[in-house]
Amino acid sequence: MFTGLVQGIGSVETIERSDDGARITIATPLVSELNAGDSIAINGVCLTAVALDGGSFAADAMNETLARSSLGDLARGSAVNLELPLRATDRLGGHVVQGHVDGVGTIEGVSDDGFARRIRVEAPAAVLRYVVEKGSLAVDGVSLTVTEVNERSFTVSLIPETLQRTNLGGVDAGRRVNLEVDVLAKYVEKLMVSAS
Repeated sequence: MFTGLVQGIGSVETIERSDDGARITIATPLVSELNAGDSIAINGVCLTAVALDGGSFAADAMNETLARSSLGDLARGSAVNLELPLRATDRLGGHVVQGHVDGVGTIEGVSDDGFARRIRVEAPAAVLRYVVEKGSLAVDGVSLTVTEVNERSFTVSLIPETLQRTNLGGVDAGRRVNLEVDVLAKYVEKLMVSAS
C-alpha cells in the first residue's frame, strides 16, 4: 500500500522489451532502501524490485501491466515517480493508493494559475465515474485533489512543492498518465449494487 506522496524521481537507465514483457532498470538514491523482492511504485504502478546494482534497481513489467498502464511509453532517460510502500508507523499524508492502475489518461492542457499549475486530463469513462470534485485521485502515483470534473476530463492543481518533487512539473499536453481512483469509491459502488 502507498500514499501517493512521491519519495523521489528516478531515471530510466534501460528498458528491455520482449514478447514476454519488459525489464525496466531505474537509477535512484532510493535503491539503498530496497531489497530484492520489495515492492515499489513506479509512476503509480506497484512492481517488484527483482535486482539491485549499485545505484539502480530492475523491475519486470508483464504484458498485462504494459497494456493497462503507461509504463510501455517509457524510454531511456524518462523521469519516473517513485514511492516505497507505507510502513505501519508512517503517516498517511496522501490517500490510500494500491498501485493498481484503473486506466490511462491523456493530458489535454497545462496552464499556470498564480504559483500553481492546473493540469486537465482526459480520462476514460470507467475512471471518471469515480472522480468527484475535491476527491482524491492518483495521477502517475501522485495523490492529488480534483478541482473540476466533467463528462470527459478532470482538472487538478499542483502547488510548487509537487511540481518540484514529481515528474508532473514537466508534463505537456499529449502525455499519457496512469490513473488510480480512490479504492473506497469502488467498494462503496459494489456494496450499493449488491444491496439493490
